[in-house]
Amino acid sequence: MASIHKDIIIDANPNDVWDAVRDFGALHTRLVPGFVLDTRLDGDARIVTFSNGTVARELLVDCDDARRRLVYAVISERIKQHSASVQVTAEGDGRSRLAWTVDVLPNEIAPYMNAQMDQAALAMQNALGKAAA
Repeated sequence: MASIHKDIIIDANPNDVWDAVRDFGALHTRLVPGFVLDTRLDGDARIVTFSNGTVARELLVDCDDARRRLVYAVISERIKQHSASVQVTAEGDGRSRLAWTVDVLPNEIAPYMNAQMDQAALAMQNALGKAAA
């Protein structure tokens, strides 16, 4: 199984970053606008429409406010396994570190996921960073 890890530094208070991460239905408006065009809640899942036209169903597994950690899984016929966790910690000087890990099968999809995560990281930095305010 491929594991992809991203440590994303965001020039914003960790509580503010966590507030955007934990808002499960607002990817397109708060966390990664432009990268995600629409998010629609459906029970414990969200239907996500990405800017490249891909649509994914992501199931909320856990949202832990004390640890500022969110876990979700993608449900898809094309992907055998997909689980992800996002955790927000303080980086110092009012900045945040967002640790994002995705485990995915088949392994062949990992380069695509890695590139998508890089684009999402830039969208997060642009949306949440102090320069965006």
